[in-house]
Amino acid sequence: MPPTDASTDAGTAPFTAVGSDPGPRADSEDTLDLRLPDEFLALFAEKAEAEDAEAAGGATEPGGETGAARDMEWPAPVTQAGDHLLDRVGDWGPTATSVGVFHLVPVRIDRDLPLISRWMNDPAVAAFWELSGPDTATEHHLRAQLAGDGRSVPCLGVLDGTPMSYWEIYRADLDPLARHYPSRLHDTGIHLLIGGVANRGRGLGTTLLRAVSDLVLDRRPSCARVIAEPDLRNTPSVSAFLSAGFRYSAEVDLPDKRAALMVRDRALRDLL
Repeated sequence: MPPTDASTDAGTAPFTAVGSDPGPRADSEDTLDLRLPDEFLALFAEKAEAEDAEAAGGATEPGGETGAARDMEWPAPVTQAGDHLLDRVGDWGPTATSVGVFHLVPVRIDRDLPLISRWMNDPAVAAFWELSGPDTATEHHLRAQLAGDGRSVPCLGVLDGTPMSYWEIYRADLDPLARHYPSRLHDTGIHLLIGGVANRGRGLGTTLLRAVSDLVLDRRPSCARVIAEPDLRNTPSVSAFLSAGFRYSAEVDLPDKRAALMVRDRALRDLL
């Protein structure tokens, strides 16, 4: 079948909860032994402080966004503790796409929980993300990431000022996923959920997956590959990744699904 939109993109749902709060997922304990040593985090913190000092000395704005992208403000991002593990997703800024100005905004629970929980209760989404039910189910999932060491950052995808998708940008090489494929240092993963039904099935998923994977490669120079693991049953999601420049690498058996390992290589980004 021809490539279609990422639809609910539930196939990119994580198979573990990340961080110190295990939440409702049965396999979340798998992540509790993966918190990085304090010494390792301190090295990242020192590097981040040095970069901040350099930026204060007059570094130019990364990415060279258009005036429209620079001027868009929705609302100010929230800095996450330890977010140097992902080179400060909240500071990546908006980017211009063929469908409008897109911005990844780190989740703030007091502001965003009702919207994200409503999306998770869509039956088409719940079949893959398994976070339907009361708001507390989604809240546990979000807090586990926000209270963690910064290896996973939950974000709203804001298109032309309107929140319309949910994203998780995560360090695949520091995630339990790394046990299931030959990971490389700084591999960065993507999970995506297109929220409203009206935004599904019209190519938005493909466009935004390419835009966000471009952001990852542009803002994380140490990252050579963007990784995703959509459920093999979610054909529209797999097709959207293929159309967005990802290549199919392998089938992997994860604790709660059989997934298609999708990879977007820095070296091939202009060819696919």
